[in-house]
Amino acid sequence: MYQQLLAPVRAFLGCETPDSWIAEAIKPERLSLLLIDHCNCELKAAQTAMFLIRKYAVDADSGQLLLEWAKPYEEFVYHRDRDVTAFMARDSRKNELAAQLVAKKEFAHGDDLIAKMVRLIKEEFHHFEQVLELMLARQIPYSNLHAGRYAKGLMRHVTTHEPDTLIDKLIIGALIEARSCERFAKLAPHLDDELGRFYVSLLRSEARHYQDYLVLAEAIAGNDISERVAFLVDREAALIQAPDSEFRFHSGVPLSA
Repeated sequence: MYQQLLAPVRAFLGCETPDSWIAEAIKPERLSLLLIDHCNCELKAAQTAMFLIRKYAVDADSGQLLLEWAKPYEEFVYHRDRDVTAFMARDSRKNELAAQLVAKKEFAHGDDLIAKMVRLIKEEFHHFEQVLELMLARQIPYSNLHAGRYAKGLMRHVTTHEPDTLIDKLIIGALIEARSCERFAKLAPHLDDELGRFYVSLLRSEARHYQDYLVLAEAIAGNDISERVAFLVDREAALIQAPDSEFRFHSGVPLSA
């Protein structure tokens, strides 16, 4: 039912998730780690989008509005004395930006970047809470995890001069969102009904997120970026297909395989 949605995602990525990763991910003893890392990934996705807006598209006042928006989520994650029930029960306007952001006049693509990234942030915060709610119902406590090698491995290839730095980061954002979408689809048939339905429900937004990142990269570049996209697609596929000593949502082939 979602093959049409996934077709461009799979065409964009350089490889499919290896069956050995799926086999590891669906083990009952991996469920807690899978959900905790998924939860973290949703927050990291929001933080990445916020960083791009703050660095490139808005002034300090608007940047402060973004920091205030993220504050409850970051306080929950980074403080040891976290209260899941209190976090989930806070004000019903918890997932709204307090005021409209103002784009820098000197950045021609500011309004477009803000519009796409604010929508992404709102959805990622919502997904973070949805995963947390699932964990709470299953008595899986949230805990901090150190990041795997995936995102750092991609960021090592970012060009160090602008605007190519921004373009590379947008392409990498597209790759991470596309990979998440592909893995949700691959995992869904193997999970219990509740989790399976939830992962299927995420596909449409994740597919749109990858397209938003890619459209922004193409617009800001103003020329053909297919060669750079192909390079980073290859690097991402290499990370996914390489042996990995740690299991994470975006990890590579489990060493046991």
